[in-house]
Amino acid sequence: MEWMLMPLRRYADFSGRSRRKEYWMYFLLYYLVFIILFVLLFAGIPWPEFDDAGVVVNEAATPGPLVWIAGGLMMIFAFGTIVPSIAVTVRRFHDQDMTGWLYLLSFIPYIGWLIVFVFMCIDGTRGPNQYGDDPKDPGTAAVFE
Repeated sequence: MEWMLMPLRRYADFSGRSRRKEYWMYFLLYYLVFIILFVLLFAGIPWPEFDDAGVVVNEAATPGPLVWIAGGLMMIFAFGTIVPSIAVTVRRFHDQDMTGWLYLLSFIPYIGWLIVFVFMCIDGTRGPNQYGDDPKDPGTAAVFE
């Protein structure tokens, strides 16, 4: 859980380096929260009723309050995690001794997300680089400070 919440603690920290574990655990938490909110969203949607012949008996009513609450929470969560998501991605690029501006590759239509995905899977450089000490080296890394 520590690795999942670390990017939120380092909310707008675009300097330094982040391990793959920090990146992927954060996005695991991110997608788990979205899945839970999606389940809540769809649980509040009224569905039409059908009889045995497949004819609609009762039209779907207006969405209930659970739809609005889950939708609002999804928007708040999405907007609240934009900055830490970008920051942890930039720090992953830094871990590979690359500039954080490579994040802009994600805006290339159709393939940009795939390019960034591949970079996020690559291991970082061993030892210190221009962006800081190696986060995997227990002697020099200050990960939980």
